[in-house]
Amino acid sequence: MLFGLDGVEVGLIIVFVCLFGGILSGFPVAFAIAGAGVISFGIIAALDSAGLLIHQAIDQSSAAYRDLVNSGIRADTISIFRYPDLPRIGEPVFPSGWEVALDRNVSFVVNRMNERVLAGQSIETLLAVLMFVLMGITLERSKIANDLLTTMARVFGPLPGGLAVSIVVVGAFLAASTGIVGATVVTMGLLALPTMLRNGYSPELSTGVIAASGTLGQIIPPSIVIVLLGTLAGDLYSAAQEARAQTAGCTDALTYLGEPAVVSVGTLFQAALLPGILLALLYALYAFGYALLNPDKAPAVPMGATNAEPITRGEAFTWFLGAPVLIIVGTILLGNLNVVGSQSTVVSAFSDIGESASLRTNVGEECQAAMIELHGQEAWDVAVAQQVVISDAGGVQQSERLTDEEYAAAVEAKIASAAPIGTGTAILLVLLGLIMTTARGIAPSHDARPLLIGGVGIVLALLVDIALVRPTTSAGLYVVLMFIPFILIMYGVIEGVKRCSKNELIRVVFPPLVLIVAVLGSILGGITNPTPAAALGAGGAIMLAAYRKLTDQDRSPKIIIWSTLAIIVCILVGVNFDLRINQDGVSFQSWVAFFVAYAAYLYALFGLLFSCYILFVSGVLTPVVRETAKVTSMVFTILIGSQLLNLVVISFGGEHYIQQFLKSFDNEFTVFLIVMLVLFVLGFVLDFLEIIYIVIPIVGPVIYGGTFDPKWVTIMIAVNLQTSFLTPPFGFALFYLRGVAPKEVTTGHIYRGIIPFVLIQVAGLGLLWTFPGIVTLVPDLIPN
Repeated sequence: MLFGLDGVEVGLIIVFVCLFGGILSGFPVAFAIAGAGVISFGIIAALDSAGLLIHQAIDQSSAAYRDLVNSGIRADTISIFRYPDLPRIGEPVFPSGWEVALDRNVSFVVNRMNERVLAGQSIETLLAVLMFVLMGITLERSKIANDLLTTMARVFGPLPGGLAVSIVVVGAFLAASTGIVGATVVTMGLLALPTMLRNGYSPELSTGVIAASGTLGQIIPPSIVIVLLGTLAGDLYSAAQEARAQTAGCTDALTYLGEPAVVSVGTLFQAALLPGILLALLYALYAFGYALLNPDKAPAVPMGATNAEPITRGEAFTWFLGAPVLIIVGTILLGNLNVVGSQSTVVSAFSDIGESASLRTNVGEECQAAMIELHGQEAWDVAVAQQVVISDAGGVQQSERLTDEEYAAAVEAKIASAAPIGTGTAILLVLLGLIMTTARGIAPSHDARPLLIGGVGIVLALLVDIALVRPTTSAGLYVVLMFIPFILIMYGVIEGVKRCSKNELIRVVFPPLVLIVAVLGSILGGITNPTPAAALGAGGAIMLAAYRKLTDQDRSPKIIIWSTLAIIVCILVGVNFDLRINQDGVSFQSWVAFFVAYAAYLYALFGLLFSCYILFVSGVLTPVVRETAKVTSMVFTILIGSQLLNLVVISFGGEHYIQQFLKSFDNEFTVFLIVMLVLFVLGFVLDFLEIIYIVIPIVGPVIYGGTFDPKWVTIMIAVNLQTSFLTPPFGFALFYLRGVAPKEVTTGHIYRGIIPFVLIQVAGLGLLWTFPGIVTLVPDLIPN
């Protein structure tokens, strides 16, 4: 044994030293990881061939080992950590020789590259990384952050620590828009840091809040970290729970758990929403509290108003709070009273499948005992009783085609139960009404007649919907009936938009906010998966950047505005009309709707291409594409290199050794706490990408193979990895900020400034640990 250490332990040390040395060498990280794998394998193979690396394995032929197995202890739970007194035998770390290990590694590398990089199931999700990177870089180059910082400083500046609070708000906003830490930190460091220092803010608070707020993109969706973690977590959780089920004596995880062992990136986005907001609130509260205790180091700085017309508190309360709350709460109440609801007449031509028992009860004794231990005796008894009732009724009722009479009766019942006002109509009218109430609050001294006409249009639309529109009313007739009310509404809305555009806060925040709502809303609402939503975000970011560029050049952005309206038309027509023209008996209104939607689609495509042209001739598109290619290539190259390093660790038994050590603890919380501490320490020297692709595949089968909710486990890891950007000596956010900070700001200022925020992140982890419902609340509320 070398230095008195087990051969596998020496191999793990060699791998870590090679990896650490490769990162410090100055080579690009992606190539340093792969190089560390090759070099470490060569060193371990040489030492193994020289007979210097001996692994002390349990002697499975010994009487003590056989006695343990005969006593009922499973062989896969016996390890040198749990039973250190068992007889051992010395064997090479490569039992079949390093040549066989090398051959297997090359084969596995090719297979894993094919599965995870080129043609695997996760490749579609990984494409979202490309789109989100493009979206983030485009928004960063469009100078939206400049406008946000200026505007938020005017809003929060008069408060104690207001500039620091505005940095947190902008950081959260940019996190939801871009998700790219480097771009956010550099942008805020260039724009906000000199302003904060000039107004008397301490260098520690200024640098700390900028660095910490910039890292919110790691956790607030759409987060690249969550996309990358999610693709791993799904595979690890599924495989780990299948292994757990088979260990329990069950055939599969669905039988054992009573639910599919699945976790998706979209669900993780839902789970990350509240933790991200929680961290932003903790940052803001710290900045505000620091200002109250140290008013001379974070003074209030009035920086002007964001509204062109002064308004009273009563007007602000009425139009910015009272009227919107009345409209929204009133609509919700009408929904509960079934005045607002679905007017769909779509009925399935088949009967519903009968419900099965809550748990599968046709299992062996060993599986039954494990399921009772997991779910409880009461849940098992309920499932048994359900199965008895189902069996007495002849088994689970199968779906059957309805007769014409049954189908007609189902349609009539659906029509009879339909609400007087359709949900889509109500939501559209609420949104348009909010535009007009906001416009009234912004300019209360202006002529109210256009807005009143719009309000009359909303009332008229509601009356028409109640009196004339039925669930059986065709979409074409609906358009005709609503034509005059919507003309009145749009007259008020157009005037309202003009007035809102004079408010700097709305003018700056509204366009990117719409983009965020469109991207996150489609993911969090379960409408689509992250990849199409990311494509939507990338296209929207390009159009938004082109709009900004045209306005800076005093050129008309009407093409982009009309293209945006064309997209809205596409959505509205697609929702309300049947656009399937490749079937028999297509109606005239469907043909008209199809051509309208197709024309709107072509114009929207033209607007996107026009936006690309504007950015290209302005010199923006080329660096955006180049930077996107660079970042995306780095991610995928690190993915390939990390697979090579992982396989090296697997080849000499390192992965199995680490997993045995973790499994030697009986308490799941202890195991997870150890993993979290290791990840936190590794964050001081490794980037989040290396940790995700090197460490998580090793410890994942253990932490995802227990009873913990996989969403909670993944979000805890994501928040922990966020600290890797802040912890010295290799915190990337610190490097980014050091590169753009003024000369009077020292590295010591930056290091002292981030300490409170690292502690806040640890406190945030403690809150998520104590109250896991913060993570699971949103996914439980939103159906998937």
